[in-house]
Amino acid sequence: MAPVSGSLSRRQLLQLGAAAGLLAACRPANGPELLLVEGELPAAWLKQLPEPWRSRALADPAAVQRAGFPAGQPAPGLVALSDGWASGLARERLQAFGAPRLWARLAPFSAEVARLFGPAGATGELAFPWAYSPWVIALRSRPDLVARRQEGWQLLLDPSLRGRLVLPSSPRISLEIMGGDFERLERLRAQALAYDDRDGLNLLLSGDAEAAVLPLQRLIPLLRRDQRLAVIWPDSGAPLSWQLLVRPAPPQAQAGQAPPPPLEWLGAVLEPSLLESLLAKGWVPPLPQADLAPVARRFPESMAALLLPGDALLGRCWSLPPLSVAAQLAQQNLWDAAAPRP
Repeated sequence: MAPVSGSLSRRQLLQLGAAAGLLAACRPANGPELLLVEGELPAAWLKQLPEPWRSRALADPAAVQRAGFPAGQPAPGLVALSDGWASGLARERLQAFGAPRLWARLAPFSAEVARLFGPAGATGELAFPWAYSPWVIALRSRPDLVARRQEGWQLLLDPSLRGRLVLPSSPRISLEIMGGDFERLERLRAQALAYDDRDGLNLLLSGDAEAAVLPLQRLIPLLRRDQRLAVIWPDSGAPLSWQLLVRPAPPQAQAGQAPPPPLEWLGAVLEPSLLESLLAKGWVPPLPQADLAPVARRFPESMAALLLPGDALLGRCWSLPPLSVAAQLAQQNLWDAAAPRP
């Protein structure tokens, strides 16, 4: 009998490496594909994606949309997009999930998003709205403004924030939080240091800005580590952004050949076993508040209040359906007219 050794020989390591490579090669390379933006799906959930499904991450939503809906070419099984990108897709490019029991678990405020803002009962659920995030006010080292949190969005017009405020890249969010009021919008635009929600958090953390309007999801992971940060979710409500999964319709020549969605995997994002890790990263599934409460209350009180805002506050929040061309033009004209004068 060969002596027992505490370490493997080089030959044994090579044999194990070859075996591992063979096993990897045996995994199906042509299974249904999930397309996503890099970093935009929770790792704990993504790693549970069942075989033969495989995931592919691309750099940005535009690349995902191009690859997810190729003209006349085979489409992936699932595509992950935000509501802003998904709601503009032509409905004939999508197919319904056909899983009403899964959608019945979600809170009612997600229903119009699941239909991609189409009429109720028309086509069934075209999207799985697995997470939502309100746009909120993030403050750095401004306890004086935190103490006035009851003023809500009006805080952004405080003279001390002139040139110290980061607003979203999308003018629509600024228009929404100012209620479309021209005078308030004009004052808001005069406050702006930058319009950049992608790098706005960096401007805030570096001290270049003292306030920013950002999705709550990006802030939750930082609140435990950075005591300078505070978040205000205005009592008047906030626009919501959504993370969705959609099923591209196959080309006409391949009708009926689309892979069934991995329903068990989709439902896993709503289960207690995943919820704590999701909430810690700021991903909040639109479950009824009573279902979220046992997990959300494990977090510090200030964080739990953001993860579990209550039905009354959620009822004052709103999602953003796609705009008609006329409405887009009207908003653009209002935005341009409110620009600071030289």
